[in-house]
Amino acid sequence: MATEDKNRATAAAILPLVGGAANVASIAHCMTRLRLGLHDRSLVDDEALKALPAVMGVVEDDTYQIVLGPGTVARVTPEFEHLVEEGREAAPAPAAASTASSAPAVSAVSAEELAAQGAAIKAQQKAKNTTPFKLFLRRIANIFVPLIPALIGCGIIAGLNGLLVNLEWLPAVTPALAAMASGFMALIAVFVGYNTAKEFGGTPILGGAVSAIIVFPGVAEIDTFGQTLSPGQGGVLGALGAAVLAVYVEKWCRRWVPEALDVLVTPTLTVLISGLATIFGLMYVAGEISSAIGTFADWLLSNGGAGAGFVLGGLFLPLVMLGLHQALIPIHTTLIEQQGYTVLLPILAMAGAGQVGAAMAVYVRLPHNESIRRTIRSALPAGLLGVGEPLIYGVSLPLGRPFVTACVGGAFGGGFVGLFHQLGDTVGSTAIGPSGWALFPLLDGNHSLGSTLAIYAGGLLAGYVAGFLATYFFGFGKDLLTEFNVSQEPAPSTIAATGGTPRETTPGTRGGPDSGDTDPGSPEKAPVRV
Repeated sequence: MATEDKNRATAAAILPLVGGAANVASIAHCMTRLRLGLHDRSLVDDEALKALPAVMGVVEDDTYQIVLGPGTVARVTPEFEHLVEEGREAAPAPAAASTASSAPAVSAVSAEELAAQGAAIKAQQKAKNTTPFKLFLRRIANIFVPLIPALIGCGIIAGLNGLLVNLEWLPAVTPALAAMASGFMALIAVFVGYNTAKEFGGTPILGGAVSAIIVFPGVAEIDTFGQTLSPGQGGVLGALGAAVLAVYVEKWCRRWVPEALDVLVTPTLTVLISGLATIFGLMYVAGEISSAIGTFADWLLSNGGAGAGFVLGGLFLPLVMLGLHQALIPIHTTLIEQQGYTVLLPILAMAGAGQVGAAMAVYVRLPHNESIRRTIRSALPAGLLGVGEPLIYGVSLPLGRPFVTACVGGAFGGGFVGLFHQLGDTVGSTAIGPSGWALFPLLDGNHSLGSTLAIYAGGLLAGYVAGFLATYFFGFGKDLLTEFNVSQEPAPSTIAATGGTPRETTPGTRGGPDSGDTDPGSPEKAPVRV
């Protein structure tokens, strides 16, 4: 099947399982997930979605999120949008998703129970996350997430250009590559302003127009607070503040300006008022904050070293669970804008390495549970590439202890990278979004590329090993092993002995029909272990 046909088939398989076209209120995607706003959540068939080969998992947050993985989601989303448009034209009324999935039948196994527990934990966490502050952080994330593809593309081109310059290859091509890599970053404030106005309910182009003042070369002729402004001063933080101010000015104008004059007066006052505030206030203040962020990040890792990396790497997964990781997105972007790379992302990416190591230990410690082992085998390649949701919500989080020991693995990986930063070898990422092995093409630092790659690879290895060992020795209590280390696919002789009905058997116990053993895999006996 051609790639285009495969993506269309995936979209076609997903659509009826989320309630049909009329049940879809909004469609968006990030690096790995198809994000859907739904009218009626009850029409979604979660289990059938999880059974689709292309689906790595589902996450319910402010939107219903289907994990498809990097690359795939960007190709499936347009096909899904096209099918939704066709479906709305053909049948506007929503139809309930069939409870009998057309996907291959999957027996009730421990892996499904774990996934159900993961979904329940996610739902509980969502209820806790609906605070005004966390909702604000989500809006900030919505501003920057659409910029990630350009950051990645330009970051990889920048890395390629740096390699060619160091090797003194293709000198006629490197200036062109430099222009491609730097053009977006030179104007990133405009894109941030555009997305900010859109997210906060204003006219996007007015947000972009006000933010463009920040990068306009002519601001170098303006003095404010006793100093001359420089183009780009304040960066993305200044653009964020300028666009938010523009939205409030615009909304004020819409309320008070007569409708006949609105088309002339509102845009003019919006740009004039917010533009003056940007030039004579926001650029200076945001510039000072941006400088402080860069200085603090360097100071933290230069002085804290392994300790700072240990804490950052170990706490990142809990931050993700609390929704607080979104506050780091503008910080990453500010560091990239200032220094060319963010020193925080390679350390935080070690959380994924700890998760992979923990999953490997679960695989080894549960040799008789083929269901969970199959889940790990299918999710592990994505985990190595930095897509951790299937392993987190399908394995470690519902088990409890393995989630904690995965954090331990991330802490050791972060400590490894932080130690080398303290010793003078800085490792940074030229873009945000990817992690795991997918981050290698985006790495940069203050020494040779080989040294940078080796330190990051060493951190990943430390995270894998520490996560594995911590989970293997401390991730399972006796009850957890007894409950989950069971065979989900008994041998033919066992099936024959039970009259053709598969039965779970625990190693070392009788599994016959008259043994009186309780089913260790039943949902009510699968609590989260801590």
